[in-house]
Amino acid sequence: MGDSIRYGIIGTGMMGLEHLLNLRLIPDAVVTAIADPHEPSRVNGKNTAGPDADVHEDYRDLLARDDVDAVVICTPNHTHVDVLDDVFQTDKHVLVEKPLCTTVEDCLRVEQKAAGHPGVVWVAMEYRYMPPVARLVHEVRSGRAGRMRMCAIREHRFPFLPKVGNWNRFSRNTGGTLVEKCCHFFDLMRLILDAEPVRVFASGAMDVNHLAEDYDGERPDILDNAYAVVDFNDGSRALLDLCMFAEGTRNEQEIAATGDAGKIECFVPESNVVIGRRIPREVETVHVPVDERVLKAGFHHGATYYEHVAFRRAIAEGGPVEVSVRDGLLAVAMGQAGERSVELGRPVSLAELGVS
Repeated sequence: MGDSIRYGIIGTGMMGLEHLLNLRLIPDAVVTAIADPHEPSRVNGKNTAGPDADVHEDYRDLLARDDVDAVVICTPNHTHVDVLDDVFQTDKHVLVEKPLCTTVEDCLRVEQKAAGHPGVVWVAMEYRYMPPVARLVHEVRSGRAGRMRMCAIREHRFPFLPKVGNWNRFSRNTGGTLVEKCCHFFDLMRLILDAEPVRVFASGAMDVNHLAEDYDGERPDILDNAYAVVDFNDGSRALLDLCMFAEGTRNEQEIAATGDAGKIECFVPESNVVIGRRIPREVETVHVPVDERVLKAGFHHGATYYEHVAFRRAIAEGGPVEVSVRDGLLAVAMGQAGERSVELGRPVSLAELGVS
């Protein structure tokens, strides 16, 4: 491999297209091939990747190519484990979209196989790379708020978008909303608090969205709103407030990290960070700008671009993997514990899921 890194994109639905658009902004990133079994998605992928990218229906043909150094997996959640099995038969670097898998069992299987893989294995938790979120984490790490005690995350947004074959309407394919959507936020809780989760107590339902939908006689079974409280091993705690029928809101994501000396907040897409100190009482608002080209290349406030910059650095320079398979596993475990808590009406520990 020379200075350029040659990419293959597996899955060219909405998220695959976002990766393609962002790779076009990365110097020396070359997309040599794409793969998708769905013809309209292949057409969209080809149009976005450009004339030099070859197109495959079967991703295994892409994996067999010598001119692909790194692959990006953007297939439906429940397919990740099998696609990764095939990637691990190669020496290619891989960035796999969230969630890593839909169950803890499959994540543990991936973790075991990834341990012996010669390439970089990176889980795409892109919310870490939203510039205002990254600034919040930086302020927390600097000690501005003291010792972290609480983290509150609110996502109030639009419903799940339609996907090919409506796969995302069913928990068996997604892992459930608290895995599919909220793995991002469970990952951020661990990152912000710098602690490990012990148990999750969640309450949620499908109250508004998807109620009239019917797919060959089967009704969706995914949550459209939930609260989840997570206890961590150092005594800190976190709260998730999710609503997916709340388009009428100013900020889609609001995060508050509170320590014994102050509070750091961030707001997306407003892109502001609020830094508050207790003694003496001071409150400062900092606007975090994002390059307009990057904002236009996706739906995650520039995060996919900055994630790719870090992924490329890990490949080219042998730098650290910033989002590991273990990170992906724990985010899924927290989501699965939340889904089980909703079902059982009680707290669920990660130990019950076989995670220690």
